[in-house]
Amino acid sequence: MPYSNPEALVSVDWLAAHIDAPDVRVIDASFYLPTETRNADAEYAEGHIPGAIRFDIEEICDPDSDLPHMLPSPEMFSSRVRNLGLGDGIRIIAYDQKGHCAAASRAWWMFRVFGHHDVAVLNGGLPAWKAAGHAVEQDQPVLKPRHFTARFDSTMVRNYDQVKRNIDAGKFQTVDARTRGRFDGTAPEPRKELRSGHIPKSLSLPYDQLIDPATQKMLPAGELEKRIADAGIDPNRPIVATCGSGVTACVPALALYLLGHRNVAIYDGSWTEWAGRPDSPILP
Repeated sequence: MPYSNPEALVSVDWLAAHIDAPDVRVIDASFYLPTETRNADAEYAEGHIPGAIRFDIEEICDPDSDLPHMLPSPEMFSSRVRNLGLGDGIRIIAYDQKGHCAAASRAWWMFRVFGHHDVAVLNGGLPAWKAAGHAVEQDQPVLKPRHFTARFDSTMVRNYDQVKRNIDAGKFQTVDARTRGRFDGTAPEPRKELRSGHIPKSLSLPYDQLIDPATQKMLPAGELEKRIADAGIDPNRPIVATCGSGVTACVPALALYLLGHRNVAIYDGSWTEWAGRPDSPILP
């Protein structure tokens, strides 16, 4: 069965055919946790898809927050992406170096939060691009500022208080994209100062269960539907996705969008905020 909203995901073949189109821009949105021994900026410099612009979620974020890569203000987002040559009338294709689309999905969500819906994720990311025999380059693209109109959509974001109130109110399903061990409290958090466990009444849907481990591409529609149903999630009811810091939560948001459910919100502070507050209820 086909995806209901296939426009959010493009193939390597599609990108290769359209990469030189005047209205297409490619962004490398790669991100690594502090515990990972990889550097996204260095890897971008070593080789990226031709013409790709570095989009750093650690830099395009709220500078006043103690939490990692929180959404910036509409004014800041508009200013930063405008200077990257990303703006109105441009189709943006996001990829990441790992291939499993977590960071690219975060970029996809960010643009949609600020009203730019002509954005898609490259299925399989940089590994798929290389596997198909396409070249990478080290040249830095020439950036020409372009007007970007930011229209903040508050329905796509949830905060701590909204998620906490929902434990009793039950107005939406809270879906946790972290690994099952972190959800169950049997595996440590990568941010060692945080305890593991989960938000009461939340549902576990590890983001990597939505990705083909052999290809690092999004699973077909029928398999996505099965994984979501097996997690006890009703896609026809409101959903808020959470994870460690608001990145991998965007993978189930993208998967549900592909299946026709466009309005999945993200708890931006996610577990870093929840477990970092002493007043948060946590279940093992």
